[in-house]
Amino acid sequence: MKAGNPEEGVPGLCNVRAGRVARLFHGHAGGSLAAQPHHRGNRKKEARVAYRRTFLKTAAGAAAAIGTGQLSAPALAQGSAARTLRFVPQGNLASMDPIWGTSVLSRNAGLMVYDTLFGIGADFKVRPQMAAGHEVSEDGLTHTVTLRPGLRFHDGEPVRTRDCVASIRRWSKRDVLGQRLDVLLDEMTAVSDDRFTIRIKRPWNGLTWALGKVGANICVIMPERVAQTDPFTQVTDFTGSGPYRFLTDQWVAGSLAVFERNAGYQPRQEAPDLLAGGKQVHFDRVEWRVMPDAATAAAALQNNEVDWWETPLPDLLPILRRNRQIAVETINTFGAFGVLRFNHLHPPFNNPAVRRALFPAVDQEAFMQAAMGTDPELYGIPAGAFTPGTPLANDAGLEILTGPRDLEKAKRLLRDSGYNNERVVLLSATDLPNLNAMTEVAADLMRRVGFNVDLLAMDWGTQIQRRTNRGPVEQGGFSAFCTTWEGMDTSVPGSHQPLRGNGANAWSGWPESPKREALRDEWFEAEDIEAEKRIAEELQRNVWEEAPFIPLGLQRPQQAYRRSITGVLKGGPALFWNVRRA
Repeated sequence: MKAGNPEEGVPGLCNVRAGRVARLFHGHAGGSLAAQPHHRGNRKKEARVAYRRTFLKTAAGAAAAIGTGQLSAPALAQGSAARTLRFVPQGNLASMDPIWGTSVLSRNAGLMVYDTLFGIGADFKVRPQMAAGHEVSEDGLTHTVTLRPGLRFHDGEPVRTRDCVASIRRWSKRDVLGQRLDVLLDEMTAVSDDRFTIRIKRPWNGLTWALGKVGANICVIMPERVAQTDPFTQVTDFTGSGPYRFLTDQWVAGSLAVFERNAGYQPRQEAPDLLAGGKQVHFDRVEWRVMPDAATAAAALQNNEVDWWETPLPDLLPILRRNRQIAVETINTFGAFGVLRFNHLHPPFNNPAVRRALFPAVDQEAFMQAAMGTDPELYGIPAGAFTPGTPLANDAGLEILTGPRDLEKAKRLLRDSGYNNERVVLLSATDLPNLNAMTEVAADLMRRVGFNVDLLAMDWGTQIQRRTNRGPVEQGGFSAFCTTWEGMDTSVPGSHQPLRGNGANAWSGWPESPKREALRDEWFEAEDIEAEKRIAEELQRNVWEEAPFIPLGLQRPQQAYRRSITGVLKGGPALFWNVRRA
């Protein structure tokens, strides 16, 4: 989502919203909202200073640069910049296809260029967006969607329901909830140019929520000719109907991505409400300026050369807060759920005993402090299989991560597992500091346990490409990587990609687990919050047994923007409507 969420806050607010998410999936009231306790061990962590050394040096360099003005450059003339929003994203935009991959960068760009049939509001209730209305038959099996009049793609062609049908079909092959629709789908038919039906085999109250969710693989509407692209192949035609157009001819990978206001866009008349309501655009142009060096980005923000920085290093936050012209806030209140993900197809991690060997040595606080610093407001532990602080987070078997850390036990488990010194290719995204920091901790941990680690450094775009390779490491594959997921996605089984056990159709790593898939199906049919909690506990115990991933903790990153920018919407990702220059 996802220190941002590459794949994809306030604890009290997070709890309330997660409860609403669960109810939207099922259509029943939730139960009490129990936050998880935070673990703050007093053990000395010898390696932590080393893990953060690189980032502290960067912060010091940035502070010096800001103090001396060494990195300053002539600010853009106000006249030319007034209608341009200058944004520093969390990394390089490597793909503009929000269906093909799970990158939050692709998702955020996709929300600008494409529109959705439904949208999630700040209260996480679903509302019509491109849809004018939605009706459900008495038996709950037929959903009828009517489009708003006047919808047009960037090329001037009207949006028709056959475009919607083709787009939903493509999305349903890749998204974790779309795959549920794919299983339940009886038929989907364009009745007329402005009305289509979805007939399913069993009632599903969460269908429209899935079509309008904010997490990875958003269900955007593309022209039929584009949506017919194989879902496992990236699209190259970025024609959408959203509030911005993507300027392909100005795209410089690793440096610049440019979006231009879509003058023909007709927003809804309601007030903007996260992904719902009126998407009113107040800038003619939005420039994503990729700045992997934190010192450069910090100086640019201080010098008014950029307006908004998505992922400032935690070490730089005190410096930025001292500048009265800069606001530092938590935008995505659900946070980013950190995981260490394994490739289940090839040795050594095709062996669950090898994966489990790491549990006794994993120190979640070391991972989180390496990525987020020592401020406890910026991270949450302990983390089990679900987002800490949300209703389904639980302590079933959690002592596997909260008990005393035992490196010798981990070494013994690895020896007993049959590990044969196979090379472990661990991927590190060097242009995303939070991921790079977690990966450095993982590499050190694996080596101390006894793994033969080959740490491969690359940019984020290269990593997401490499993660699609299902071959062994000798053929360009991978063994493991660290990443984060949107905390909302990982709060419930239905949208929790790392939990899936559907083999070839699963997220990168491709685990197969009939047990987890059966429990996930059972969760969709749960009748009350108590049943949901019981299933969540069983799923968590399965995670300790099969180890599809290792939870590393919850990151609560903050964003920084100049106070001359107003109207930034809170509760989800960085959004580019409602924002204006004061």
